[in-house]
Amino acid sequence: MLLTITDVEYMGDYTLLCTFSTGERRTVDLTPLLSYPAFEELRDKQKFIQFGLEDTLFWANGADIAPEYLYEIGIAA
Repeated sequence: MLLTITDVEYMGDYTLLCTFSTGERRTVDLTPLLSYPAFEELRDKQKFIQFGLEDTLFWANGADIAPEYLYEIGIAA
């Protein structure tokens, strides 16, 4: 089964609550990714919170994150 994200909520700082196609919900802190070039501009929280959702998370600057990675680093909610 292909893992996708079906819903996401902004929890504050750089943390999101992701609901996956399995029905599981995980809290994901994306702070560690902000040191990578593709995510640097998302340190601006106004840009960070402007994410989109189409099976996975993406931002206007072209950054996106695989659902499998978000699931792996997330903590069960």
